[in-house]
Amino acid sequence: MAKKILSAVALVALWMLLWQLIFIATGSKAWKFAPPLDVVKDLWDGLVPHKVIGELWQEYIQGERPETYSGKVLRGIIASLIRVLYGYGIALVLGVIVGLLLVSSRFFEWLLGPLILGIQSLPSICWLPLAILWFGLGENAILFVVLMGSLGSITIATRDGLRQVPVTYQRVAATFGAAPMQRMLWVNVPAALPVFISGLKQGWSFAWRSLLAGELLYRSISAGSLLMDARELNDYPRMFAVMIMIVLVSILIDRILFAKLEARIHARWGLAK
Repeated sequence: MAKKILSAVALVALWMLLWQLIFIATGSKAWKFAPPLDVVKDLWDGLVPHKVIGELWQEYIQGERPETYSGKVLRGIIASLIRVLYGYGIALVLGVIVGLLLVSSRFFEWLLGPLILGIQSLPSICWLPLAILWFGLGENAILFVVLMGSLGSITIATRDGLRQVPVTYQRVAATFGAAPMQRMLWVNVPAALPVFISGLKQGWSFAWRSLLAGELLYRSISAGSLLMDARELNDYPRMFAVMIMIVLVSILIDRILFAKLEARIHARWGLAK
């Protein structure tokens, strides 16, 4: 554990050093590439919901309530996570249902197979105009973009995972008298989990990117709105701070949730390296 922490600290220090060298090398254009210490300060201000003495003075002594940046990144990231979990959850339920239909029926495969493949290959940004026309600029439009961005990956992962289950497993289960529904629930679904989990991870990454694309168009408490505010103010340290936080959240979710789940399933099925 200590080695991993030291390795992570060394990696961050190396990237900070390279960042500072690039900032110095840019010369007169340095204002377009914020120094790392300024970004770290903005990131700290955006994550920690604190108030400095000047803000307290304005609020309690002068009767003003200034717009403060303190804690905004934290609030924006939490709001974005709630949105993406909502949309991703709906995509998960619909994707599994459609995937099961594709496997169980040739008619549904003929009817929906090409459509799902097209949805998977279509960039999520393409759904924004349709979402705005159908739902307007609001939460429902963002939810729709997240749903369509991740639905294809989950559906295809469900279909391919079930199709790759060895026929021997089903024959053995049938020999022991298992009914078709029992074979599906207790044989096919567990055997398809390694492929299914990989599809879930891919669907999550698509959902996260789709969410941020939608939030760039709609003013709300969100990571996307923070990026737009920083762009309009030409605030490069804040822009880089929000971008770094978005990347960190994506990495943490992958390492804490999907990587551990994938490793556990691979170990359960004897696929661990």
